Amino acid sequence: MRRSASSQFRELGMFDAEMTALLRAVLEEVCENIPVNEIGARTRVASKILEAAAQGQLSIDALKAAGHKALNSPSMWR
Repeated sequence: MRRSASSQFRELGMFDAEMTALLRAVLEEVCENIPVNEIGARTRVASKILEAAAQGQLSIDALKAAGHKALNSPSMWR
């Protein structure tokens, strides 16, 4: 029986190489207009993308939406 990526993440605290590459690509796309030195913003986006993935939202569209939502959050710019 194959476990889902989200259950593997919860159990092992990590994703496989393919999923990690996808998560990184989504992060880079969502943050394409954010300077690399804006660590706080990029960290918040990464955190929300990982959170979505850990909850089983593994489609590219869902991951991008989570990242964009983090950028548009009012608390993001306080």
